[in-house]
Amino acid sequence: MKKFILSISTVLCLSIGISSGAFASSNTYTVKSGDSLWKISQKYKVSVSNLKKWNHLKSDNIFPKQKLVISQTKKAAAKKKTTQKVKAKKVITVSATAYTGSCKGCSGITATGINLKKNPKMKVISVDPKVIPLGSKVYVEGYGNAIAGDTGGAMKGKKIDVFIPSKKKALQWGRKNVKVTILK
Repeated sequence: MKKFILSISTVLCLSIGISSGAFASSNTYTVKSGDSLWKISQKYKVSVSNLKKWNHLKSDNIFPKQKLVISQTKKAAAKKKTTQKVKAKKVITVSATAYTGSCKGCSGITATGINLKKNPKMKVISVDPKVIPLGSKVYVEGYGNAIAGDTGGAMKGKKIDVFIPSKKKALQWGRKNVKVTILK
């Protein structure tokens, strides 16, 4: 009797699985003989780890006629997109000039201890800490993501200096009004 009930429940589960597979949306794929998660991931431009996650797979084993989810649902993708957005604390327009760490009398060490000579590719801005707190992560229009890591005697109010390692390129920057988005 137990075998009979088990057989009927298995058939019922398979029937439900097959009938729901017939209505599967375009975000599913039916595994064919010779397929691997790697081949499927390359074909649909998704990672193997996402395929495993979306299909609750604990190993790389897949079988012919198995239905796999090959893309996130729109709802899951929208949720991921909103959680990845960085919230801006504030956007201000400032007067921006540029500086180098190699000027006469300059140590190349910022107020927060960043060595600009050893880190010439680092994006650092000099600020008035009353306007943009030291250590803030910012986005500077025309410069990119940076850290408010320095101060200066001329940095009063809505003024910043962007660090550019080359004196020639710093002079090319000139003086301009830019928007600064304070991220953190």
